[in-house]
Formats: sequence, C-alpha cells, structure tokens
Amino acid sequence: MEKELSWLSFNGRVLQEAMDRKVPLIERLRFLGIFSNNLDEFFRVRVADVNRRIIIAREDPDADLTLKTEKKLLKNIQQKIDELQAQFDETYHHILIELARRNILLINETQLTEEQEKWVREYFHESLLPLLSTWLLDDQEELPQLEEKSIYLAVELDLENGQRLYSLIAIPTEKLGRFVPIPRRYSSGKKAFIILDNIIRHCLADVYNEVMNVARVSAYTIKVTRDAELEKDEAITGSLMENLSTSLKKRLAGTPVRFIYDREMPAAMIHFFAEQFGLGDKENLTAGGRYHNFKDFIKFPAVGRGHLVYERLKHVRSPQFHQHRNLFKAISEQDILLYYPYHDFRYFSDLLRQASIDPKVTAISISIYRVASDSRVVRALIAAAQNNKLVSVNVELQARFDEEANIEWSKLLTEAGVRVEFGIPNLKVHTKICLIKRMEKGKEVKYAHIGTGNFHEHTAEIYTDFSLFTCHPEITEEVGKVFDFISHPYRSLKFKHLWVSPLNNRENFRVRINREADNARKGKPAKIMLKANNLVDSEITDLLYKASQAGVKIRLLIRGMCCLTPGVKGLSENITVVSIVDRFLEHARVSVFHNLGDPEVFISSADLMKRN
Repeated sequence: MEKELSWLSFNGRVLQEAMDRKVPLIERLRFLGIFSNNLDEFFRVRVADVNRRIIIAREDPDADLTLKTEKKLLKNIQQKIDELQAQFDETYHHILIELARRNILLINETQLTEEQEKWVREYFHESLLPLLSTWLLDDQEELPQLEEKSIYLAVELDLENGQRLYSLIAIPTEKLGRFVPIPRRYSSGKKAFIILDNIIRHCLADVYNEVMNVARVSAYTIKVTRDAELEKDEAITGSLMENLSTSLKKRLAGTPVRFIYDREMPAAMIHFFAEQFGLGDKENLTAGGRYHNFKDFIKFPAVGRGHLVYERLKHVRSPQFHQHRNLFKAISEQDILLYYPYHDFRYFSDLLRQASIDPKVTAISISIYRVASDSRVVRALIAAAQNNKLVSVNVELQARFDEEANIEWSKLLTEAGVRVEFGIPNLKVHTKICLIKRMEKGKEVKYAHIGTGNFHEHTAEIYTDFSLFTCHPEITEEVGKVFDFISHPYRSLKFKHLWVSPLNNRENFRVRINREADNARKGKPAKIMLKANNLVDSEITDLLYKASQAGVKIRLLIRGMCCLTPGVKGLSENITVVSIVDRFLEHARVSVFHNLGDPEVFISSADLMKRN
C-alpha cells in the first residue's frame, strides 16, 4: 500500500475513536478535531508532495508512467478522503444528538430563541464587529493573502441596484475562541454554545448595511491549505536563521493544495475562488460541511458531568526519584526509566532546575526539537547560563511547523548567554538527549538523559514516551560524542551502546534482524518486536520479510504508515501488525530482539523510514 493511503487508514482509526460509544462523549468530539487537524497536515505535507511529483513528471517527457501513477494516487487519496468525510459528518451529527440529550447544545443561528437572538446581536456589535477584517473582491485584482490557520466566510452580496459582489470576512477565532457560551438564563438552564461563524452569519447584513444597500446576503465557510515545504536557499549567504525566516514568509504564500468550501456554496462562487487561487484541478477542490477548521473542536470545553471527559490521570511516583530530594543522588544509585504520561515529566524539568543552581554543575548540553510555549525547560537553561554554567543548546530550526517558535527560542537563549547551535547541514537533529557535567569529589561525573519524545511539558501529558536517566560512564561518554558530532559533523566516531543516524543505526538493525533469522534457521527461538510511528523503509521491510520466511516470530506495533503486508503465506505469515490508537498518542519507538533468551531492548526517537 502506498504510504499516503496507509496514513489515511491511520486517520481512519482516529475517526473510529470518535465513533466509539465507549469513549466519553466530549472526548469523541475532540477526536473529530484531532482527525481534522491530522487531515490538514496531510494536505500540507503528503498531498503537496504528490502534487510536486506530478509537476516534475509533467516536465519530463520520459516520465509518462510516473505521471499516470501519481495522478491515480491523487485520485485514490481523494476517494478515500471522501469516504472518511462522510463518516465524519455522520459521526458529528450523532454526537450532537447525544450532547443534546445531556442538555449540552451546540446551536446555529436559525435555532436561536428571541432572547438568545437579542443577546447574540449585542455580543456581535460589542465584541465581534470591531475585530472583523472584511474585503470586497474584484476579479481583476488578486485576493488578499489568506492565512492558512484562519477560516473565512465567502460572502455573496446582491445589492438593491442589481449589482452582485463577493466579499471575504476573516473569522477572529484566535481572539475570541470558536465556541461562544450563551448565558444559561437565556437557555432554560441548559449549557448552550454557538459557533463564532454562526454569530457572524446571523448579523451578516449589519457588516455591510452601513455603506451599501443590501437586498440579499449569504455566507459560506472556506479554507485554504498550502504546501508546507520550505524553499531552502542553497547559496552560502546569510545565516541559517535568516534563510529560514525568509522561507517561512514564503510558506505563508505557499502553493494552495486544497480549497475546501461549504457544499451549499453556489457553483459560480466556487469557480470564482478556484480561479483566484489558481486551483484548476478538481482534485484540489473539496466540498465540505458548514464548518471548517474542525481542529478547534480539540479545545471544546469540558462541560456537563465528569464522565463526559476522560478522568484526570494521576501520575505514578518514581520511587527512586521520590525518595531523594537531590535528583542527581537518585540517578547515581541506579538508572531510572520513566514512561510518560504515566510518570510526571516534571522529574526532568526539576532535574534541569536543580542543575541550574547546583554549585557542583559546570555544564549542560541539550538538543531541542520542540518545546512548550511556556517551557520550564528553556527557563531552567536560561537560569543555568545566568548562574555561570556553560550551557550549550542545539536548536533544530527545521522542526516542521515549529520553525518560527524555534527561531524565537534561539534568540532568547542567545540573549541569555547560552551557546546556541543549529545542527548539521543537510541533516535534521531529531535526538532527544541531555548531558549534565557535575564535579563530585574532585572528579567530573556526567549525567545523561536519553528519550523518545520532545522536551515538551504539554505533549508529555498526551504522548507516550520513554525517558532514561543514567550516569553509566560508557553511555554518558557516548552521549557526549553525539554532541561532538553535532558541533563537528561527519567525523568518524565509534559507538558501542548508542545507535546514531546516519552512522550506525541502519547497520545495527540489519545485524540484529539477520541474527534472529540465523537463529530461526538453526531451530532456535527467534523473536522481534518493533514499535514505531511509521514503517516505510523498504530495506527494513525486506529484512523483516526474510526473517519471517526464516521462521522469526515478528510483532509490529505501528501507529501510522505501514508499507509491510503481514500474514502472506510464504512471505510474512510470521508477522503480525497492530496499530494502537487510544486516549494517548503512541509515540515511543522501541526495538526488542530475543537474542536467545537474553533480550536486547532499545528505545529511540527515530522511525523506520529511509531518511532515518
């Protein structure tokens, strides 16, 4: 299966959570938001990539077969999305009915009572109208630059003089939120919400009547999804940060890959906007429902009784950390493995906080990919630098969709006296490691963190990830080597304990898979368990097929894309593939090799993909 279709199957499993009646009702609504957010990113990245391949094939006279293949893939993608969207719409309808049974109402402008209508109109004029950005459109002029994170109302105006105009209104959800609660005194004691879009629809004529005589007005939600690929300047001019900042500005005006519109929108309006956006291919036009940016439903308020949302998770104490006020003392006694979100990420941020004021700590090195907007990790690093620790931070500026935030963090860290590096040319630094150097009894002792997830307090509450804390001399020495490699790339370094891409990761997989296959051929026990987000690397897939043919029992836990087909006689009958989609996002990557009863277990931040 093509990886794009495999990914859509994964998002279909997210949709199944929204359909599952065993999931708390408001959480089902939030899963619809997750599905929608995932689909947006899919268009920005995966569909945009297919479109680029089509453009390249069109320009190559020898690529006729490739062109047909990519066009067929794009058609299959749209067909699958249409199927999922139909399930989505039906699920949303059923959830609204279930919410209403529990006196939680999500009403539109046609369902307002007289009292509610009066309150909504007051809210519009006092809070909403001053924030509206409105454009009148002319087919002779370019459309205003539409922001991808925003949604808009496309407005059709019929004036009393017979003239027809088109207009755009930006919906200010970032300032007012998407869901506006209507006071309970106007809702018979029920919890009623109206979506911000619908308040504008209800008061639409008021936007224009001040300056023109409107006979009829109607509005339809539209949204544009753009190609998220950054144009990288290969010329050695300017800094990486400057070049990336320029690329981010270009992304805001990136090629539209999807124009999604209200299916009730008149054909003439659809044609007008498609022409304006340069979207000639039908594959790029998506008829949707009345509401777009459904990802806002991820933040639907927790109202009603407690059973409508997940019960708050109580963190499991780490006995090793809990019995020591000084966390370095705990790590010095034994290695400690945490599993988020069941353990508290605060153990790590507290370790950095202690390190920032510990007189014995001399240096901290860390690699940052994504951090929280109010990051305690960054605050601790800044405090450490201000307390005269040598703090070195590698910031991956090319962390997709976090580039702008990471540029700002880099500036903030640099201003605080932190030594900031930006990784390795032509590589992304995806590793989640930290190294702390501490003087103990006249000797330097190193403490290391190796993890599968980001140093991000918020995602650590919803992603499953491992963190290993150790002062094992050989492991900490190798963690130091990784930082040396980042600072001085492509040096020849040897690693015994760590698997480091692009140096030895692939070879270590190859050796261990083949070893299990050899053991199976000799009639010995042989097993492999791999857990990852994605499996799309053809070499690893082929090695697993051969191991299965040799008799190795292989269990794969692949959350997302999987291009391996299990259960095929003579090829993969010894392979099972399971995808877990539940309350928490499965994010940890784990590899377990039986090794004749002496298992080898590895944790990783890398997926089974060619680039890794």
